[in-house]
Amino acid sequence: MGLYKIAALIEYDGTAFNGYQLQKDGRTVQGELESAIAELSGSPSRVYAASRTDAGVHAAGQVISFWVRDELSPGIVVRGMNHYLAGDVAVKGACEIDGDFDVRRRAVSRQYRYMIGCGASRSPLRERFSLLVRDTLDVSKMRLSARMLQGVHDFASFATSLEDAEPTVRHMYEVRVLEKADDSIEILMSANAFLRHQVRNTVGQLIRVGLGKCSFEEFADLITHPRKGSAGPAAPSRGLCLMQVRYQPALPFAA
Repeated sequence: MGLYKIAALIEYDGTAFNGYQLQKDGRTVQGELESAIAELSGSPSRVYAASRTDAGVHAAGQVISFWVRDELSPGIVVRGMNHYLAGDVAVKGACEIDGDFDVRRRAVSRQYRYMIGCGASRSPLRERFSLLVRDTLDVSKMRLSARMLQGVHDFASFATSLEDAEPTVRHMYEVRVLEKADDSIEILMSANAFLRHQVRNTVGQLIRVGLGKCSFEEFADLITHPRKGSAGPAAPSRGLCLMQVRYQPALPFAA
């Protein structure tokens, strides 16, 4: 009996999780996945993720990797893990990868989405996955400011909890601010990688722009004169979702 390495595409509702990464106390996505693998395979395996999401953050396209017994095909792994996993996390597909394939370092981009609900009345269903903003937002000003984020920049202003000497330059491929038919606002960001809390701090600052509390020039200054943690405050985690992790070539996930 041998082992082989597998990559899996997973989805989860982050509401009841204390984040992705294992913690001494509290329920985590990694902990749930490793428990399911142990049940299925009969032995433990450490699970690695392409992106570590914080408490309350959701994922529609997270990618993980782990080792399993070689008699368990990717299809069996998908069905078996879903049998043991709780209802708020699921495996959507899996495929075999080389033993030295690193799902975090080999990723070429990540895409996050932040949802903002607009309106005076509450919506319990929407508020599970979005931030309700009762005041009117100037979406055109938000969109204009968001365009400045595209390209290679030092994003220190939009980061918190940086490690010592951690580089803060990232390549932001795309930022879109979209108005939806249901009066919600969708903010999409794609980059080679993100700093801790970068997306939520950016959304928080864009909301300030939309409310008239931050000018175009003040927003630009956060980019041209980076100062650690000066943007924000961070938007709540419930509106944030990891949508996609891209590889070149794409991983052939199959259910």
